[in-house]
Amino acid sequence: MKQPNIVLILNDDMGYSDIGCYGGEILTPQIDKLAEGGLRFTQFYNTARCSPSRASLLTGLHPHQCGIGVLTDDTGPEGYEDNLNRNCATMAEVLKLGGYRTYMSGKWHMAKELYEPDDAWPNQRGFDEFYGTIPGAGSYYYPKSLIRNNEHIEREAVNNDAFYYTDEISNNAAGFIQKHHQTEGERPFFLYLSYTAPHWPLHARDQDVRRYRGRFDAGWDVLRAERIGRMRSMGIIDPRWALSARDPGQPSWNDATDKEWQARRMEIYAAQITVMDEGIGRVVDALESTGRLDNTVIMFLSDNGGCAEELIFGMMEGKSEPPHYRHETKDGEPVKFGNSPAIEPGPPDTYCSYGVPWANLSNTPFRMYKHWTHEGGIATPFIVSWPEGLRRAPGGLFHGPSQLPDVMATVLDITSVEYPKQLAGHNIIPVEGVSFLPVLKNGEWNRGPLYWEHEGNAAVRDGKWKLVKNFTAATSATPGYDDKKTRGQWELYDMEQDRSEQHDIAAEYPEIVERLSSAYDVWAARCGVRDRQKLLDSGGR
Repeated sequence: MKQPNIVLILNDDMGYSDIGCYGGEILTPQIDKLAEGGLRFTQFYNTARCSPSRASLLTGLHPHQCGIGVLTDDTGPEGYEDNLNRNCATMAEVLKLGGYRTYMSGKWHMAKELYEPDDAWPNQRGFDEFYGTIPGAGSYYYPKSLIRNNEHIEREAVNNDAFYYTDEISNNAAGFIQKHHQTEGERPFFLYLSYTAPHWPLHARDQDVRRYRGRFDAGWDVLRAERIGRMRSMGIIDPRWALSARDPGQPSWNDATDKEWQARRMEIYAAQITVMDEGIGRVVDALESTGRLDNTVIMFLSDNGGCAEELIFGMMEGKSEPPHYRHETKDGEPVKFGNSPAIEPGPPDTYCSYGVPWANLSNTPFRMYKHWTHEGGIATPFIVSWPEGLRRAPGGLFHGPSQLPDVMATVLDITSVEYPKQLAGHNIIPVEGVSFLPVLKNGEWNRGPLYWEHEGNAAVRDGKWKLVKNFTAATSATPGYDDKKTRGQWELYDMEQDRSEQHDIAAEYPEIVERLSSAYDVWAARCGVRDRQKLLDSGGR
């Protein structure tokens, strides 16, 4: 078999069960079609936050090893470089060594410098062609730092009344495939398709939102119960796993105020995902029309769990513009920032998020959110499609645990490209992941321990055991789970019986806690994890 093409699709801030083939209400027929012909992993994990997940996915390392332990924002002594360092190699850099052409369309978010090209920008890190944005978020109608191959092209958004960033990400990706077919013959390619959808702000066109009118009027309580029922019937989750309680900081739907506005928030979030899904369909069509679909490995996943960040109304008034935000639309209208029933989200002059209760729905049946290493923060849908290479039954499920560094290891295995020990004069850290190619070939696979740390939130999983702790009291989300008695203490869960983490059994198995916490300490020291409390005490964030 010829070397396959690799298409890696990452979306932004989407919960575990939002898409149709994982039990959600959101219309995702194109992604569902990939699942029907491919394989769904039910226990695949990301790294709880945007930048760290991207760094880990593209390098096969843990994010701390890449210099991105928290984010790329230079706002305090975090103990990390906040920049993709030179001791790691990106998937693009590695596959180029194996003869691949490399393309990227979408969000980068791995460089501290947002406006002037440096050695952490996509073209400098292995991509032959790049279209997208450098910061972590922004307007879907008028994004900041819109780049094509190191050149700022914000004028393309200004001069195009129909500009919508999700569509442009998809269309440029499809265009890369078409151009590659015309100019490169049988040469294989790697495409990294990195969406901002459905990350805030809630921006969607009326025609895209219309299909969801009334879909979420039943409210988060009813919809969470309906979702877990579908997930159980689909085999995504074990019937033994209970639905986690509604976030204790949120009212029941019956007691909620401003229901019409609340439902509107979720309608727009859903529309953002469906527009992404339609764009993925156009990318798949480009593969099919060029005769490349059968020998293309397509992987789809999210960078963290549902995002419970509530944007505070008015907080940007009188402040300088942060990297992701503009005070005015491209037509000069003032942007209304924050979540308020007085602001109906969707248009270009708004900047809102969908908030805690809907993130709780997105992460059904799990608890917690983006930022945390409980299941709601790190569990992601993960789909692999490869018509010529997949040997497991199409449409099947794989229930073994795995995580982001395994993607690089698997791509190396599939393509037979050798991973470099040195690159551009720098020593390169060996890949941390384990190839799951045996899973795709219908063989046996045992991953071994998995590890996480983000903002002091930490976890280790070994087989059925998961040790996890909540360090951060809150982010802007201020979620209800904030038990000061247990914050910072290890909790232990049996993931075969209780993946929704309802019953902490640390007191019953102190020897397991000791073994896993010791293993975590060894991993953290080896991978450069910095002590969060010491960083905060020294003035870091």
